[in-house]
This record gives sequence, C-alpha cells and structure tokens, in this order.
Amino acid sequence: MLRPSGVAYYGLQWAIVCTEGHDSPLPAAVATNAKGKLSIALYVTAIGLAFVNQAVSDTINASVALIWFIPDRRIERRLMTSARHD
Repeated sequence: MLRPSGVAYYGLQWAIVCTEGHDSPLPAAVATNAKGKLSIALYVTAIGLAFVNQAVSDTINASVALIWFIPDRRIERRLMTSARHD
C-alpha cells in the first residue's frame, strides 16, 4: 500500500532539488536511499502476501512504519559537512 506521506516526502525532495539546484547538499544526501528502497520492496511483498495471509501482510506494513520512526540523519550530516568546508 503506497502511503501518501511517502509520495509527499518524495515530492518535497524533488521540489527542493529543483529550487536549490543539483549542486545543493540535498541531492548528495539523499542519493543512497536504502530505507526508501527497502520500504518499496516490503510494500510489494506485503501486497503479494495480502492474497495469501492478511496477518503477515499487515505485519510487514506495520514494520515499514516502524523503520521510519528511526530518524534519517543523512541530510543533517551532509549539511554539517558542507558547512565545515565553507
């Protein structure tokens, strides 16, 4: 199940990159999007399993929400590194 918040977050990143340019720290900070790719893989798996076992599918969907409770520090780290070099 695709979450509207995930789509909105992606749209926000895209808008910032368009406004700030590809030389801004954001594109480099979000280039390796392991959590995003993992989330998509888990969502696809959950969709397939929904036809077989609803409880497992629900558990996978809940686990995706839980992994996003862990703050993503990539942008913070990149901005701090960028500020030190200026």
